[in-house]
Amino acid sequence: MNNTKWSEIVILVDAEYVDKVAFDLTVNFERMLGRRIPQADMAQWLECVALDGGVRPQSADTDAQTSIQVVLIHDKGHQQMDNFLPGQFTDLDGKAFSGQLGEFLISCVQVEDIVTKDDLYIDSLQVISNAAEVKRLMVIADSEHIYYKVREALRQADPDKHITVFTMQPMTSGSFRQEILGYSLMAALGIKSEELNGAS
Repeated sequence: MNNTKWSEIVILVDAEYVDKVAFDLTVNFERMLGRRIPQADMAQWLECVALDGGVRPQSADTDAQTSIQVVLIHDKGHQQMDNFLPGQFTDLDGKAFSGQLGEFLISCVQVEDIVTKDDLYIDSLQVISNAAEVKRLMVIADSEHIYYKVREALRQADPDKHITVFTMQPMTSGSFRQEILGYSLMAALGIKSEELNGAS
């Protein structure tokens, strides 16, 4: 990963963690709303994350398309994200899609036996946050377990970089912005605010 040519905008994701959160939201909202919740739309979720991370739609007079790199780190034993569509890592790896914010380029990185996923995630975070070409970074880590390691890793990052860490609840602050992960996932799962108002 040290030799990777990075885009100016990168989204770094712990795939199993975000899949688990999507599952928990699905179970809770199916019970609350009394209807089936479909799998999360992967493209819509990534666009929502990018928006929450401060990426804005391109103006119509811009020729070059904004490039947004997405890195999904996943365990060796897992072949897919069960609560996303598409969710199969072999289907996602090396693929790209264009949205209103630019072109999203997806890479799936499997954890090998020589390292733990937590260590690989933190190492990747340090490499990406220190890469000169990266200007904006969105971080979706297993915040229940490694938030403080994430915070420490980002202490060394260039203060001019726009870094957003997504968690399910506000955490003690670091040198970055925070956003609530649940909002982007609810949008991708098709859960609308008016439904929630009706259920409350």
